[in-house]
Amino acid sequence: MRFLLGFIIGIVLVPLVGLAYLMYGNVPVAVSDPPFPHEAQIVHMPLNARIQKEQVGTHMQPDQTNLTAGAHIYVDRCAFCHGQHNKPAAIGAHMYPDAPSLLEPHHNNPDVVGVSDDPPSETYWKVLNGIRLTGMPSFKTQLSDDEMWQVSIFLANANKPMPPAVLDILNRAPAPPAEARPHVPTPETPAPQ
Repeated sequence: MRFLLGFIIGIVLVPLVGLAYLMYGNVPVAVSDPPFPHEAQIVHMPLNARIQKEQVGTHMQPDQTNLTAGAHIYVDRCAFCHGQHNKPAAIGAHMYPDAPSLLEPHHNNPDVVGVSDDPPSETYWKVLNGIRLTGMPSFKTQLSDDEMWQVSIFLANANKPMPPAVLDILNRAPAPPAEARPHVPTPETPAPQ
C-alpha cells in the first residue's frame, strides 16, 4: 500500500515541480543565459529525425548557373545573419544559438565550410521550413522551390573552388533587409509615435 501511495504522489508531484520550474522563470530563455544542460542534444535529436524523415532529392547540378543564382540568393537573403567570407555577420553572433557562419571553414575541420558536409536536401529542408526558436525563418513564401535548391546547392559546394562570377557576387557587402534598417524620419515620413 505504501508503494502505491508513493507511486501516486510521485506521478502528481514530479509534474507539479516541473510546472513550477517553468512558471517561475527558472528556464534559461534569454540569449545571454548559459545553455540548459544537454540542450543541444535535446533539440538536435528531433530536428535531425524530422529532416531525415522528410528529405527529398534534387535534380539540380552544381553548375555555374545554379551556383551563381545561389550566391545571389545567399548575399541577398542569408548573409545578414550568416555572414560572408571574411565578413562575419553583425547580427548572427547575437542570436542563440549563434547563426552559423556559412562561408567560413570549421575550426575543427578546415575542409568543411559552413554546411558543406551536409547534403543539399538537409539545407533545403531548413530553408524551406525554418527552425523554431533559433531565428532561422522559413523561406517557403519568400523564395521559389528552384531558388531554395540553388542556395542549398551553393552552400553544399562552399568548400570547393567557385567560378569568378560567384566570387564577384560574394565580395559584395550584404545589405540588411528593409525591416532591419533603422527608421530615419524625414518630412514625408515622421518618426513613429
